[in-house]
Amino acid sequence: MASDHEQPGLSSLGKVGRSSGEIGPEHEPLVNGIHTSESYSASAAILPFLFPALGGLLYGYDIGATSCATISIESATLSGISWYDLSSVEVGLITSGSLYGALIGSFLAFNIADFLGRRRELIMASIMYLVGALVTAFAPNLVVMVIGRFVYGIGIGLAMHAAPMYIAETAPSQIRGVLISLKEFFIVLGMVAGYGIGSLLVETVSGWRYMYGASTPLAVIMGIGMCWLPASPRWLLLRAIQGKGNMQELRETAVCCLCRLRGQSIGDSASQHVDEILTELSYVGEEKEVTLGEIFHGKCLKAMIIGAGLVLFQQITGQPSVLYYAASVLQSAGFSAASDATRVSILLGLLKLIMTGVAVVVVDRLGRRPLLLGGVSGMVISLFLLGSYYLFLDDLAAIAVVALLLYVGCYQLSFGPIGWLMISEVFPLRLRGRGLSVAVLVNFGANALVTFAFSPLKAWLGAGIVFYVFGVIAILSLVFIFFIVPETKGLTLEEIEVKCL
Repeated sequence: MASDHEQPGLSSLGKVGRSSGEIGPEHEPLVNGIHTSESYSASAAILPFLFPALGGLLYGYDIGATSCATISIESATLSGISWYDLSSVEVGLITSGSLYGALIGSFLAFNIADFLGRRRELIMASIMYLVGALVTAFAPNLVVMVIGRFVYGIGIGLAMHAAPMYIAETAPSQIRGVLISLKEFFIVLGMVAGYGIGSLLVETVSGWRYMYGASTPLAVIMGIGMCWLPASPRWLLLRAIQGKGNMQELRETAVCCLCRLRGQSIGDSASQHVDEILTELSYVGEEKEVTLGEIFHGKCLKAMIIGAGLVLFQQITGQPSVLYYAASVLQSAGFSAASDATRVSILLGLLKLIMTGVAVVVVDRLGRRPLLLGGVSGMVISLFLLGSYYLFLDDLAAIAVVALLLYVGCYQLSFGPIGWLMISEVFPLRLRGRGLSVAVLVNFGANALVTFAFSPLKAWLGAGIVFYVFGVIAILSLVFIFFIVPETKGLTLEEIEVKCL
């Protein structure tokens, strides 16, 4: 319980600000950037980013490894099993089992995120990763393998929910955009690693077992690292102002955690910085625990529209479908490497890696909106070029290749990293756990919908019309970004809540 002396003062501060609807002069420094400068040590900021980001790397690795594992597991000579003759439905269960698990993981995160905290949720994710990988690697039959894929997917759902939150809440505001965008870089790095390791093991007997088992060391490192890292100071302060612990003890713990996260350079300013965060959280009304009804009202609703809208457009602008068509596009252009799906995947993975790296470098200089608007504009052009190729220009395969590379590059400059960055920034702290879980659920759900709907739509309308439809949706996403999505560059998380929502 918070002390009777401290808690009413914080609550009354929040009530004064909200009742008037205006930011009084005594509170202006809190929302106009006139606050204590965030001193930090670059070396101290590495590990609080690295261990959560391993959750993204393990997600990407699963995507890359699975594309090779399905080739291995269906081989009569190389699978090393008697049940290699799988139907298309059974292969679909293997490839999408982790996606179903991620949906369940996102749903679980909605209920447990604010109770467990970001750090313990990531520890749980690492356990799910480890158990899922081991069960899959040692599976004696298809049923056990699908269960392993499902458990691994729960780890994906938890990690993709908690990692951006932990990084956003612990990173200095000056480099928050870089670090969260680097998480997307780690996802792509994991994909490339999965493709690379898979290509090395695809001709090995029972190679699929080694592909899935290879992720276990990273899961262990992630779990040990998250056990060592401190809790998010903002999560501790949220519990303090909501009366879920002793105010003074939680404040002191938050100061200690902030000192560990910033290194020696923060000096004696950690206590002052924690007090500023605590005051800002109280002013913007974080002392009340969010209810289900509140999620769909006021600034919570606006945050939900921004977050869920971004990740929805991230998927329904055709990202899964364009990548699935990559091999056939390159084959039609006469590329010899196109006959080898693994090499094609590595090529595209390296392009994604390079363009994500570009986004990481410029995101805190240019801002979020310019990258989104510019990148999605390029996606619109590429989607209409792809549609035109399949309808009118089938003898100009070079156009399809240029469109494909343009799409992949522009996606990795915009929706790829910036979507995850924005959803980790835009939700108010007391809504962040549940809001991000809804956004992640929308992301994986939309991914599944596009993946499963593409083949029937292609058979019904033809590939050209489908890509035109994706192009129109991309134009709608541009309108959404221009009118709805705010710029958050250089703002603290508390300033984002006051200024942008």
